Amino acid sequence: MKKIEVIIKPFKLEDVKDALVEIGITGMSVYDVKGYGRQQGHSELYRGAEYVVDFLPKIKIDIVVKDEMVESTINAIVNSAKTGKIGDGKIFVSSLDEVVRIRTEERGSEAV
Repeated sequence: MKKIEVIIKPFKLEDVKDALVEIGITGMSVYDVKGYGRQQGHSELYRGAEYVVDFLPKIKIDIVVKDEMVESTINAIVNSAKTGKIGDGKIFVSSLDEVVRIRTEERGSEAV
């Protein structure tokens, strides 16, 4: 099993969710986060004063999938989140040793 962590632009959340549902991903956790990478934030004007916005709003999605679903999940995310502009986001994939469903005490891929 793999845990896929995704950082995307907020306005792409619905597109990504729809793409994941289409390939059979039925569960995910979504968080509002802030961060920056190569964008390094940006400057804005507010009431005539310029100020720097260091951290930009992003969405983080956590998904747990079986090993055979990793590539199709990544492809669905990339195809639905990509704008071709800086700040599109990142995908991180890591291995999971164990998953336990609390309600039924199922373990491993059955718990996903």
